[in-house]
Amino acid sequence: MDNYFRYDEWKIIEDGFDPEKNQITESIMSLGNGHMGLRGNFEEGYSGESLQGTYIAGVYYPDKTRVGWWKIGYPEYYAKVLNATNLLVLMLKLMVKNLI
Repeated sequence: MDNYFRYDEWKIIEDGFDPEKNQITESIMSLGNGHMGLRGNFEEGYSGESLQGTYIAGVYYPDKTRVGWWKIGYPEYYAKVLNATNLLVLMLKLMVKNLI
């Protein structure tokens, strides 16, 4: 990757905003604590390309493997991570008026 981020011993610094690199920035700025994880999305919402993501540990969908061949040692099911409700961009409406 190019030098888009400035590195410090304890920081990852983004000096500007490049819409082309927004999804990379969301991944780099993600936070998690072993129970819940959030992608580094804009709190205010963003009209450009974005991958919203809120993930909770242990919440997954066991998806049956769909391949035309099978090898010994391959699992019968794969866990697909499900996206939880995005609480960062939660909007409340009451009688068609925005509350937030």
